[in-house]
Amino acid sequence: MKKQIFALIFAVLPAFAMAQAALEYPNDPVVVDLKDKAALQDGAKTFANYCMGCHSAKFQRYERVATDLGIPTKLMMDNLVFTGAKIGEHMKIGMQPQDAKVWFGAAPPDLTLVARVRGTDWLYTYLRTFYEDPTRPWGVNNKAFPAVGMPNVLADLQGRQVIGCKQVQVVEGGKKQFDPLTGTPITHEDCHQLTVVPKTGKLTTEQFDEKVKNLVSFLAYSANPVKLESQRIGTYVLLYLAFFFVFAYLLKREYWKDVH
Repeated sequence: MKKQIFALIFAVLPAFAMAQAALEYPNDPVVVDLKDKAALQDGAKTFANYCMGCHSAKFQRYERVATDLGIPTKLMMDNLVFTGAKIGEHMKIGMQPQDAKVWFGAAPPDLTLVARVRGTDWLYTYLRTFYEDPTRPWGVNNKAFPAVGMPNVLADLQGRQVIGCKQVQVVEGGKKQFDPLTGTPITHEDCHQLTVVPKTGKLTTEQFDEKVKNLVSFLAYSANPVKLESQRIGTYVLLYLAFFFVFAYLLKREYWKDVH
């Protein structure tokens, strides 16, 4: 029995170490605007073209996406539906789970709710921090998710990202350090910096970051399609309660005015 317990502990240690490493890497903040339909439309297009080869969004329907994002049905069917599905069907993929396990070691997860599980900042960081690593099965690794088990599907947009050396400014106690005599920044060589090899991707760094932001925005919408509607209704409810409170207070004062 003791041997089994020790074996179990040693088996789960790598998973805990991986999770800890993922938590330690700082996330880059991203501002998601669910009212920006142009961004959401671009994110939906990126999701359909780059993610849905392996990942489904099976709790979402094509028709709901088209309606919410203002995409005409024909345009939706021609550009975002590649499985022969009908407009009212769920966003499933053709890959069979048993085949996925053979190819990837595990079936790729459904991404409908990933933004609620992981958070938008983590997703934004994760999608931008793949780098070349010849020791990994797919030739890439990830800063936010070490030992990642998937290829970098956005590599043709971003380009070849590698770990290289850069001169970075020294920061102590949250403050950037400067030479007291010359006022110039104090730097040191950091050989753990991510660098995109110039002219290896279709997009510039700024364009790629915007593309990833739009993709994350779509995933945030997909995780909670009724968020804006809930906020709108919530505003009306609060206004109603505030309005009702005035009459409740006046009624209470009228009842208690003769009580001494």
